[in-house]
Amino acid sequence: MEHTPSTRSTRRERIAWYLYDFGNSAYASVVLLAVFSAYFQKEVVGGAEGTRLWGIAILIAMLFVALTAPVLGAIADFSASKKRFLFFYTAVACLFTAGLFFAERGTVLLAMVCFIIAEIGYRSAQVFYDALLPEIAASDEMGRVAGTGWAIGSAGGIVVLLVILPLILLIKGTLVIRFSLVITAIFFALFALPLFLLLRERAKPQALPSGENYLTIAFKQLRRTISATQRFKEFLKFMLAFLIYNDGVIMALDFAAIIGGVLFGLKQEELIVLMIIVQAANVLGAYLFGQMVDRMGAKRSLNISIALMIVIVLGLYFAQTKTDYFVIASLAGFAMAGIQSVSRTMVAMFAPPGQSAEFYGFFAMAGRTSSFIGPGVFGWLAAEATLWFQAQGQASGVAEQAGHRVAILSIAAFLIAGFALLWFVNEQRARAAAEREA
Repeated sequence: MEHTPSTRSTRRERIAWYLYDFGNSAYASVVLLAVFSAYFQKEVVGGAEGTRLWGIAILIAMLFVALTAPVLGAIADFSASKKRFLFFYTAVACLFTAGLFFAERGTVLLAMVCFIIAEIGYRSAQVFYDALLPEIAASDEMGRVAGTGWAIGSAGGIVVLLVILPLILLIKGTLVIRFSLVITAIFFALFALPLFLLLRERAKPQALPSGENYLTIAFKQLRRTISATQRFKEFLKFMLAFLIYNDGVIMALDFAAIIGGVLFGLKQEELIVLMIIVQAANVLGAYLFGQMVDRMGAKRSLNISIALMIVIVLGLYFAQTKTDYFVIASLAGFAMAGIQSVSRTMVAMFAPPGQSAEFYGFFAMAGRTSSFIGPGVFGWLAAEATLWFQAQGQASGVAEQAGHRVAILSIAAFLIAGFALLWFVNEQRARAAAEREA
């Protein structure tokens, strides 16, 4: 088990940690939200089949992260190498995001491969980035620090979209859309750099026992952790709830642009404007929910954010106009910031000292496990429902819209189920169990 000193981080180190979030949010804003998802669905593939293949690509990437994150998290804890893993996966994400420039109409396999690898890099890097939180923030300030980081990250998403929007307005065609992915990769890399230069990893590596290697040590540590989970029952209950409600969040994020294009006819520039507004709401949500965690507790703050998201998704099912979608998406940005930032904070609160990366590895496994199920369900449901409505005599465009509305209900179903399970989690017991391990 690693040893993490209790020395508080410097202001410069926290800024470096925040800037990484500022940079990696460019990926989420451009690739997942505003640009590439809609471009892939409409231009690279076309029609409801584009929605299905987008879901399959996310499924593959998330499944890979789910299988590897716990093992790599255990290795990072033992060897005190969170920053090294973070650097590797960040480089992978940036390189293959830039590679999406070569995705054109009909290059479906190339687009899917580059996106899957970029998504693996982005999601895996988050495991080790999140695991650095307990090293820079004490338990009584984690909510505030995590919320601030999330808010600054959302601001990064706004900045990169503001860079890209004028280019798309001034230059017509798909070349500028593809070039925006290169801009995103450069933006991500530049703002990730300060973390690697300025933040000191406080954990100390352990010497390998004779006859062991990092892989065998990792599996032994995982077995010990699994056998000891009876001491962390509340954490396991939280993971079960997170696995399900996070599905709804990821589905809403990954298909937001596709829903906007299919149901409301939003053009590329309108999607970018929408996502700028959503990210602004995300900044506000992350900041306010971060404050709420320190004042009223993490679980209560999380309950509020999930309940709000359920109401918003049900409203989306009935929405008919672009204005409706702009309002609903903005409210969703506010609620999702709370769900994601507070969930990240709760893992740090529930993790025993010295096992942060390993617990975040399980957190990632739960999240990616749910995340590969949800997008697959949404993509399959939207495509199959579209085919069913076409068989009933509806025109292809109308049938595609009806199919996507059916799929929206699956988002609400996951959120409601996760919300119900979260009520069985006792925050005080979970934090006490972690403290007993100190």
